Amino acid sequence: MLDVLQEHIIKRLGKVPERFEEVAKAFEPLRPKRGTYLLREAEVCKHVYFIVEGCLQVFVIDKNGNESTRELYTEEQWVTDIFGFKNQQASEEYIKCVEPCKLLRIHYDAFQYFSAEIPAFAQIYQQILELSYSNTVYRVNTMTSLNALDRIKWLIENKPQLMTRLSNKLIASYLGISPETMTRLKGKL
Repeated sequence: MLDVLQEHIIKRLGKVPERFEEVAKAFEPLRPKRGTYLLREAEVCKHVYFIVEGCLQVFVIDKNGNESTRELYTEEQWVTDIFGFKNQQASEEYIKCVEPCKLLRIHYDAFQYFSAEIPAFAQIYQQILELSYSNTVYRVNTMTSLNALDRIKWLIENKPQLMTRLSNKLIASYLGISPETMTRLKGKL
């Protein structure tokens, strides 16, 4: 699994960064099953996850018990509760495996150490933050301006693999529509 991480980093930096072997040893491989929670609301987020295989859902649960998906992450993406992780405060989010996964995770302490000691590692972290922020803002802005049918079309155009990998209920949560609306509108495509 570390070879996938190394290739990912080379794509971002154009080379193998200094002290990569040392950094790689700090990553713990995991193979959680579908349905495994990596983080629950009120827990302090202690890890950043790199997805080798699988799909993770980051979501919140409202006062009525409804899930609202902030993002769905797949292969070669980084996942954490950014605010909770950075500030070591209780999370307001959940992170859940929606498929069996192969993950690499790094603990907060190691992450902070490498960010301070290795400029290339800090550079990758900056890229992760910027990409996460821009993707979230883009998706929120896009979703608020589209009707339900256009949201489904947007997903088919921009993330077609999710349509075949995930349930209608989960996709509906991601798009901010009801599962019934999702089922009805998919028939119109």
